[in-house]
Amino acid sequence: MRKILLGAALAALSIGVAHAEDVMASRYGNTTVATDAGGTQTKLYYKADGTFTGKRGIIPLKGTWKVEGDKLCITSDMTMPGTPNPLCAPVATHKVGDTWTAGGRTVMLVQGIQ
Repeated sequence: MRKILLGAALAALSIGVAHAEDVMASRYGNTTVATDAGGTQTKLYYKADGTFTGKRGIIPLKGTWKVEGDKLCITSDMTMPGTPNPLCAPVATHKVGDTWTAGGRTVMLVQGIQ
């Protein structure tokens, strides 16, 4: 019985640690808006299952994402001209309302699905 309780406690602790380390958690259910130097906006909607949808201008996007060390790498189902696939950029925890630069783009995290 003691081993079962210890195992359950360790499992609960590891779930809490994994959630605390999820630098993408604030993006689930919100919109990440990236604007390139030419003014083209890309809106991405990340899901906790490692998938995303979005649009670049009026072009629909979908694919997968993963955090690799200190980088977020997204692999689009459709390669965009002039954009590497996968596209990797530094990643950090952000709150709704934050603005930062990544991969030569200005990025904002806005509330909800825009």
